[in-house]
Amino acid sequence: MTKNSDFKTLIRARMATTGENYTSARAALLAENAERTESVDRAQNSVPAVDAVQSGSTDPTADTALERFKAKVRRTFVNDGTLTAIPTKRRALVVLLLDIRETLDPHRIYTEKELNDHLGGFHPDFARLRRELIDYGYLERNAHTGEYWMAATLPKREGNLYQEAGVFETALR
Repeated sequence: MTKNSDFKTLIRARMATTGENYTSARAALLAENAERTESVDRAQNSVPAVDAVQSGSTDPTADTALERFKAKVRRTFVNDGTLTAIPTKRRALVVLLLDIRETLDPHRIYTEKELNDHLGGFHPDFARLRRELIDYGYLERNAHTGEYWMAATLPKREGNLYQEAGVFETALR
């Protein structure tokens, strides 16, 4: 049995209706799928918005696309102030980490237990949240004393980290 038996069925159905040979019908279906995928990407309008923000543009559509993305992430992953799940997509995770960062007192030094209790109010996997906050540079820690505090400034982002976090951090800088 072939891996793509459903696709093969679609090809054979197109062959029957159009009279095309197998190769032509397959190529036409692949082209239709590519067009459909491109139109969905254009409709979502998220990639152009990110590009506009990265280039320093003050395009209002970029701001609204980012706000729509943030709202969608919050709708999907937050219920009554707690996380229903931790997103696997890094951009969605950054939105939630920035929300959690806003709940921390910037002038306070937290013990590990205090920080765990605070993060545990958002999700039972507080250790992962703590680790992600540190990895993105939102929190700093003293490994010897187990003390945590908010970073005074956000780190400069380059490459993949800019694509994940930089767009959302521009308002905080």
